[in-house]
Amino acid sequence: MEKEIYREKVKRASPNSPLLKNCLWAFCVGGAICLLGEALFTLYSYLGADEKLAPTLVSVTLIVLTAALTGIGVFDRIAKHAGAGTMVPITGFANSVVSPAVEFVTEGRVTGTAVRMFTIAGPVIVYGCSAASLYGLIYYCFLRG
Repeated sequence: MEKEIYREKVKRASPNSPLLKNCLWAFCVGGAICLLGEALFTLYSYLGADEKLAPTLVSVTLIVLTAALTGIGVFDRIAKHAGAGTMVPITGFANSVVSPAVEFVTEGRVTGTAVRMFTIAGPVIVYGCSAASLYGLIYYCFLRG
């Protein structure tokens, strides 16, 4: 009986989330971030970057911009209102690396910043690099060999 009472209290205390509104808003914010990426691509192409360099410059720009906004506390305020829309892979990844580093800087550079910033991002880096190496090896052996 105690579990039912607890569930009822939680149900009354938890506000209902407007699911459709949240999904549409996340879609719009994520789309705006992607639109920014496309605008940067156009800008870098206009400035003379070739088709291989321009996407790299866009990625680096989005990572640096997200890291800077996270460092000064602006990205978290944007994410609070935008929800999942800010988790477009490259901005979400940059935020997941910088947030713990900023939060635990008081514990020191090594035991705080360095250790904590790879808590979330570490597995992504390890599996991403491993998968890229494996795919590269397969490509080399079967398609280029």
